Amino acid sequence: MNTPDNFDSYSSQLGGGTPPRPHSQGSQGENSSQPFSQVGTNPYGAPNPTQPQPQGFADSSVPAEKRKNGAGTAVAVATVISLLAGGGAGYVAGKAGSADATEPFNAINEPSVSGPSEAPSGSVEEVAENVLPAVVSIQIASNAGGAEGSGSIISSDGYVMTNHHVVGEASSGPAVIQVTMNDGSKHEADFVASDVNTDIAVIKIKDVSNLPVLEFGESDDLRVGQEVIAVGSPLGLSATVTSGIVSALNRPVRASQGGGESSLIDAIQTDAAINPGNSGGPLVDMHGNLIGMNSVIASLSASEGSSGSIGLGFAIPANFAKRVADQLINDGEATQPMLGVQVDIRNPDNGALVVGVTEGGPGDQAGLSEGDVITKLNDRLIESADALIAATRSHDFGEKVTLEVHPRDSEETREVEVTLSSE
Repeated sequence: MNTPDNFDSYSSQLGGGTPPRPHSQGSQGENSSQPFSQVGTNPYGAPNPTQPQPQGFADSSVPAEKRKNGAGTAVAVATVISLLAGGGAGYVAGKAGSADATEPFNAINEPSVSGPSEAPSGSVEEVAENVLPAVVSIQIASNAGGAEGSGSIISSDGYVMTNHHVVGEASSGPAVIQVTMNDGSKHEADFVASDVNTDIAVIKIKDVSNLPVLEFGESDDLRVGQEVIAVGSPLGLSATVTSGIVSALNRPVRASQGGGESSLIDAIQTDAAINPGNSGGPLVDMHGNLIGMNSVIASLSASEGSSGSIGLGFAIPANFAKRVADQLINDGEATQPMLGVQVDIRNPDNGALVVGVTEGGPGDQAGLSEGDVITKLNDRLIESADALIAATRSHDFGEKVTLEVHPRDSEETREVEVTLSSE
């Protein structure tokens, strides 16, 4: 598999993301490994219960004081119920015992017995019913520790797509991966491959066949305001379903992976509640199609993993995730389309400042030069270096894109057509 990219030679091969908090300074090119710790935006694979828990997620049970309050509420509710029951019983007895009573004693409001109704067509209930069998919980244990997350079954013979930060420990040493199906059955899985730069990984469940599969949707057709559903195992609570909308599209997001590594995604932003443990699980549309992979959440706390959902979750678009997953399955590594330039994240102005051009690369052939500022890729505004990288990654190999460019010391713009390549 490929080695982590070096941030000091960072080109459009990396799909960038502008984090909610400032990154460390430095130039960024196509291959980068300079630490990019992002305060407030963290991948959210839930910690293994056997490991020390981050503050704020130490115990998923109800705190003692909450249990006490809950008990008080239960007593109060029970008292109300008993009062209501007493009143009803008194009424029935009085009626039955009166001189005018002509009807035999019957229970009041006796419920009719019927089977469960079918989920309404197009409802969250119907989507959940169809999607849940193809979503798994993932637990991984290694000498370095453990992690938990979620995954989507993408082939009937057991391939599961998830996040690198969920199963990445298996890429560097022995590890045991176990998946739990929606029916509660547990199976071992093999690590296939992962890509730290995009936070995408693939594992394969052992000795299975004819599994239910999530169908990929068309993430390029998503619209802001569209209803979506997130499925996964937040805090180890498997088969959890939450709903919301697409809050924004094309959000460049960078998340720390630890060890000086980071991932960049051109994210779908959603307000569907996603929390630690949802990592790798699907974001689906109201037809049950996989349109994203939940990967990052924004937090108000500087302590990693110490905060839950605040309505700012980010998912990797399905079209991009599928392309990377196919590469990981077929080639064991992933590559991304590139412009062949290095850009500087310290540029205080809007746009991506070119600080280097690869000789003979796509950018060089198109006439880009050091000092150029790229402000638009096709119709998309480019406000930062990470935005350029993320936008470039969202296109395909061999695709032609049009850049709007101006020299750093001039506002006179020109258009440059670049054919993206993998080198």
